[in-house]
Amino acid sequence: MTNVKGDARGEVAAHGGPQPVPSKSGFWALTVGSVGVVYGDIGTSPLYAFREAVMAASGGDGLAPRDTVLGVLSLIVWSLIVVVTLKYVVVLLRADNNGEGGILSLTALAFRALGRRTTGVLMIGVIGAAMFYGSSFITPALSVMSAVEGMKLYAPGFSPYVLPVTIAILVALFSVQSRGTARVSILFGPITVVWFFVIAIIGGIHIADDPTVFYAVNPYYAVKFLAGNGAIGLITLGAVFLVVTGSEALYADLGHFGRKPIQAAWFFLVLPALLINYFGQGALVLANPSAIDDPFYRLVPESMLLPMVVLATAATVIASQAVITGAYSLTQQAIQLGLLPRFEIRHTSGEHYGQIYMPRVNMLLFVGVILLVGVFRSSSALASAYVLAVAATEFMACLLGVIVIWKLWKWSWWAVALVMIPFIVVDATFLFATMLKLADGAWVPVLFGIGLILVVLTWQRGTRILANKTRRTEVPLDSLLKSLERKPPHAVPGTAVFLTSDPDFAPTALLHNLKHNKVLHEHNVILTIVTADTPRVLEDERVTIVPVTERFSRVSLKFGFMESPNVPRALAIARRHGWQFDIMSTSFFLSRRSLKAAPHSGMPRWQDRLFIGLARSANDATDFFQIPTGRVVEVGTQVTV
Repeated sequence: MTNVKGDARGEVAAHGGPQPVPSKSGFWALTVGSVGVVYGDIGTSPLYAFREAVMAASGGDGLAPRDTVLGVLSLIVWSLIVVVTLKYVVVLLRADNNGEGGILSLTALAFRALGRRTTGVLMIGVIGAAMFYGSSFITPALSVMSAVEGMKLYAPGFSPYVLPVTIAILVALFSVQSRGTARVSILFGPITVVWFFVIAIIGGIHIADDPTVFYAVNPYYAVKFLAGNGAIGLITLGAVFLVVTGSEALYADLGHFGRKPIQAAWFFLVLPALLINYFGQGALVLANPSAIDDPFYRLVPESMLLPMVVLATAATVIASQAVITGAYSLTQQAIQLGLLPRFEIRHTSGEHYGQIYMPRVNMLLFVGVILLVGVFRSSSALASAYVLAVAATEFMACLLGVIVIWKLWKWSWWAVALVMIPFIVVDATFLFATMLKLADGAWVPVLFGIGLILVVLTWQRGTRILANKTRRTEVPLDSLLKSLERKPPHAVPGTAVFLTSDPDFAPTALLHNLKHNKVLHEHNVILTIVTADTPRVLEDERVTIVPVTERFSRVSLKFGFMESPNVPRALAIARRHGWQFDIMSTSFFLSRRSLKAAPHSGMPRWQDRLFIGLARSANDATDFFQIPTGRVVEVGTQVTV
């Protein structure tokens, strides 16, 4: 019943429209908050990224010569500068959709830039979103396990307990999701700020082990390493990509904090802390090559190892929480854009609109994360599975960014090429390098991503076939109204609201009401829910009422793709347009379709079954549109697909 239409009027300015400027105290509060939510994932990368990159460069034996360590460190430094700083922090953060970011938000912005919805742009967005989901499974497993593994240095006999402790932490993390993140999120920023200060301090202390580590600032060492190591260089590049995983959160969480707080947190705290820690790990390994087995925790004095493990575990739980809530938000956007069936959405906070809980998504993530932990059993194995999904998401975001900059920002083609082609080349190189990890576990998120893409395509194709079939039997609304004027049925008091996806045709529930009850209400509303290509819609633009006859009106309710449709609340706004809406005298008529597979539906039999299963699993329209159940009349129909 959700009619998703592109709204290509360009309600925002070329660079995303005006954003409110917070006060100085509010600005720094947002900056600290962004450290916890936005940078949790990329901030915990030092736990494993440098180790995995050097191990890949040395062929797995851990005996890395000096030039190899400097080459890997140089790749890390310039990856942080090019991929994160220039591409995301400087360029893509400006491509906001009414203040919101994320791969689907960028897709909607690209639709608006082109003035229409195209299959190619939709597929780029769907692939990027699917790969984000794939990485959402791995982030909690990898982050928490890498933190817990630090206990092996403190207590060598702890090794058998790494797996059960990791699982216990993950079980606790997912079990509290239904209570909301409001209370916990208050601590996110301060804890992660402490984390960045600590990793900077322990890294800075060890830079003195070999100050020549600063030679890695020279990109010559990165180029020399790649040019002289062939396939090993590409494999290493895939491992180096671990240092920028989580950078997509910079853009995805744009709407929560705003561009300037996120940029300030990066330049003044996150980037310096990461660079100092990586340089510290590099200096330590140059001075003591055997430290490569766990260079992060070997930066820590033995007496402080246990507190460091506790702090790292807290930081990784925060990083995992950010990914989980990000998956909820992305799913909500996909539902509103018509890419997925309706899932149950619970709001866990009355003050913070974006804090939601989705039981099915939470269970799916939990099962996937626990399976990954059980199958891979170590952070090194999980790291190999991680990089490809994130590299694919970032590459797709770059392609969408080209469309937005060229068509919406109105840059000349040569300016777009000058800015974006280097990013595309870098992203494509990383994507190719991470593909070499397919056999080592990267197939897991790819397999899940392919499955999700099939689900989206099946849902899109099935709903299109269903709409075409039902339209053949539908009656044009204007024809029905003329017939009712010639032979009016008995009128009963009150208002009847008929939900439909196409206001030009008579809703099935209306036809059944006339056929079986042989009555018509005094006031009848043909209601259509429209999802705009903007995150939210102003209340002044929420309701459109078009009188058709004395008894009939067409009403359109517009919601943004990040909003949960609340039909009664939206209809209350209609009072400003002269409609005396009273929920107690209003009945909502909904059609409930029972789907069966047709012999020749236009889809393969397996896809028919998948679509019917998805349709049956969809959340009830009454709940999804937040209509009081006591005011709903459902009319059942059987449709073959």
